[in-house]
Amino acid sequence: MRAVIPWLIFALVAVPLAVIAFATVRRRSAAYEHPATEDAATRARTEREFAEAEAYDEEWRAEHKDDPRERLP
Repeated sequence: MRAVIPWLIFALVAVPLAVIAFATVRRRSAAYEHPATEDAATRARTEREFAEAEAYDEEWRAEHKDDPRERLP
């Protein structure tokens, strides 16, 4: 019975604290990614920039697909 008590304390204290910390970090990162002052034009510009980056990435991969330095072992 004495060996069980530390595990119960751990389960009742540490686990909820870890869950609360995880939820707080997710909330902060979500708020940072999409600030309240972000308008539709800013959001559209960000989405356009991501689309351009993805297109460039695909183009770069197509150009370098035969380059032996780009292959993983």
